[in-house]
Amino acid sequence: MLRILVTPRHPEQPTPPSLEDVDRVFLALAHEARRQVLLLLGQRGDELPSGYLAARFQHSWPTTSRHLKVLEEAGLVEVRRQGRSSNYRLNRARLEHVVGGWMGHLEPVGPGQRWSSSGPKSTAALAERTPPARAKSSRATDSQ
Repeated sequence: MLRILVTPRHPEQPTPPSLEDVDRVFLALAHEARRQVLLLLGQRGDELPSGYLAARFQHSWPTTSRHLKVLEEAGLVEVRRQGRSSNYRLNRARLEHVVGGWMGHLEPVGPGQRWSSSGPKSTAALAERTPPARAKSSRATDSQ
């Protein structure tokens, strides 16, 4: 039996999130109540009505509604509206894309990697520019 394995020459790299997306998501995550809503949605794994979410917090309805709106505008929750009620679901893919994409910027720079700056362009070039550590002056030891 002949099997042919086809692999793409250039595997699709996911596009990193824009800085605007990162700012919007982290702004939404900055408030404890919104993080709690996401945790509740994430642990339940399905849709939850806005009234159920509001009953879990000690905020007024308008405050809860504003928190849900911030999460919706950041794309962290998806909303399904039915008449006057709204059901919320965690958008895991968006959260993973933006937060995971941002985490990619925190990877350490290796010796072969380069960055754009006005200084040395690699860690090897930086090592060449850095003067060796100076030994203690002999005069300081002679005077004791």
